[in-house]
Amino acid sequence: GFGYTLGNSLRRTLLSSIPGASVTSIRIDSVLHEFSTIEGVTEDVTEIILNLKGLVVSSEHDEPVTMYLRKSGAGDVTAADITPPAGVEVHNPDLKIATLSDKGKLEMELVVERGRGYVSAVQNKGADNEIGRMPVDSIYSPVLKVTYKVEATRVEQRTDFDKLVIDVETKPSIRPRDAIASAGKTLVELFGLARELNVEAEGIDIGPSPVDEQLAADLALPVEDLQLTVRSYNCLKREGIHTVGELISRSEQDLLDIRNFGAKSIDEVKAKLHEMGLSLKDSAPGFDPHAALAAYGDDDYDDAYVEDEQL
Repeated sequence: GFGYTLGNSLRRTLLSSIPGASVTSIRIDSVLHEFSTIEGVTEDVTEIILNLKGLVVSSEHDEPVTMYLRKSGAGDVTAADITPPAGVEVHNPDLKIATLSDKGKLEMELVVERGRGYVSAVQNKGADNEIGRMPVDSIYSPVLKVTYKVEATRVEQRTDFDKLVIDVETKPSIRPRDAIASAGKTLVELFGLARELNVEAEGIDIGPSPVDEQLAADLALPVEDLQLTVRSYNCLKREGIHTVGELISRSEQDLLDIRNFGAKSIDEVKAKLHEMGLSLKDSAPGFDPHAALAAYGDDDYDDAYVEDEQL
């Protein structure tokens, strides 16, 4: 069921991302710019540049390399007249570049670079471009055309398989089979980024952090282990507060509402929680703890009641 997914991905990669080589700039003897004419040459410089766009080359070098063309006398100037360095090959030697008269002479330098896609002459023009060197448009992609179709196919008793048929047309510098292999390698590398997102997590048992473990233990600690005074403990127990977690879910205002739980008990609880790095829940907006403590005081303690509760 992935015929269209794979076919579309391969097509886009083949047309845009297959590396190739192309001429990026030229230099012609005694010519300063592309709007010049050359004595003894039928074509002007602009037409020569247009013809050179059809030149198909391949290069094994990552750095720019220079090819040379020297021709004199009547006749056609073709790509076969170009002298490439080692590691560079011209694949369409029959390409016509210019036409010379009896007294015509053409000497040219052609810079070849590797790249991907299309790069305009403006982009090929360097900041330190020397006088007389003319940048040209570069079409690096060696793939000319890609089409694909998906057909339903049967494998044994199953009929839900896809058959992907790809038609690839390339320049002579690369075989269609090699172009597809290059596109497949590119896609594998790209999808590998997604596959490796969880590699570091495989085989690793990530447990709770020490901080989380300590906090969980503190919250589960029984209130009786806080070593509070008898009356404070009994008041909390009578209110149904049995653990530290339940205690810190209450505010000062909540605790002051407990019978016989006054200012001293509040201070005692806050001190114990502070030792553990914890605190009571914030009271409701507008609650004044000082006014509340002053109102309650400690007169509301009934020691007899509390002691009886403890017993």
